[in-house]
Amino acid sequence: MSKLDGRIGGLTAGYDLHADWDGSRLTGRIGGQFQGKDIRLEVQSGDVNGRVGGVFAGFDVDGDVSGQRVDVRLGGRVDGDSLSLSIGGDDVRGRFSGRIAGKDVALTRRGERLSGRIGGHVDGKDVTLNLGDVPLEIAALAAVCTYKALEDTQQQSAAASSSGGAN
Repeated sequence: MSKLDGRIGGLTAGYDLHADWDGSRLTGRIGGQFQGKDIRLEVQSGDVNGRVGGVFAGFDVDGDVSGQRVDVRLGGRVDGDSLSLSIGGDDVRGRFSGRIAGKDVALTRRGERLSGRIGGHVDGKDVTLNLGDVPLEIAALAAVCTYKALEDTQQQSAAASSSGGAN
């Protein structure tokens, strides 16, 4: 069993990721004990399926992974995001959530550490993960799932605070 541990985002606006990899399943927690989501991903013959969060507050993960590519849909067909990553050696590059309104993904593995950034210099988040023996493509997918969970939570908080004074 390998551990995947680290943080996406900063000290105050970020989420921890703690998960276990058994060779075909990644299970763990994004965020904290109270404000966070479970992550469950299963990989079989290049197909990845799973869920981040619970039945109501969360999103599905469905697509294909290999040592060279990650092509996954996070969420539903209408209200979801596409993820397309290319893996070359220790570098992961790609796009999350579309060409126009999406975010760049730029991650690099150095030894047992995965680091980099999802999003731009202003609205992006830093990634720092300890990989252990977790495959690079699974760690990169988990990092983007964590980023999406964090982004979804921040958007819900912003919407709730902006509508609070409308009465």
